[in-house]
Amino acid sequence: MSKPTLTIVIGSTRPGRVGPKFATWFRSLAIAHDGFDVELVDLAQLNLPFLDEPSHPRLRQYVHQHTIDWSRTVERSDAFVFVTPEYNFGYSAALKNAIDYLSQEWADKAVGFVSYGGVAGGTRAVQQLKQVVTALKMIPVAESVNLPFFTQFIDDSGTVQPNDVMTRSADAMLDELARITALIRPKVPVTSETGVLVG
Repeated sequence: MSKPTLTIVIGSTRPGRVGPKFATWFRSLAIAHDGFDVELVDLAQLNLPFLDEPSHPRLRQYVHQHTIDWSRTVERSDAFVFVTPEYNFGYSAALKNAIDYLSQEWADKAVGFVSYGGVAGGTRAVQQLKQVVTALKMIPVAESVNLPFFTQFIDDSGTVQPNDVMTRSADAMLDELARITALIRPKVPVTSETGVLVG
């Protein structure tokens, strides 16, 4: 059977952001973990306009290609990690917009968080996000990676220099994402001879 797909979403789009640095660091750990096929989505490159679909997302009557493409990405994903900054005690408008574009595609999928900020390490953003993803029937895991005073983890070359706590937290979150994903989204194998579902 193929491995489940974990999609890492960079939740900041502003110029000068550090989200891609932390997402790249986490992606390398996720690949080494080997429990998932790993994809990376940068909302700045995705470049979704402010929600512009005329019908409610729950109907899945999309008229714009950017929505159809985003829907396919989320639909094929089995679990998510949102890499999120904290802006004014909350998370970014770009991430909320990307989440709100869709509805059914998010359901029954585990989600974890890598957050960064000042003294709170982005945890206030994560607490708000947990309310939103729960409304979409996602399953947020308790394990997380929270980075207070995040600049201390980036060296002069712009490379993330993790400490042991960061690495252990990331590994624990990946383990839990894999465990929950196996429970809620089991993969059913297909026989190569007949195409009949087995298991």
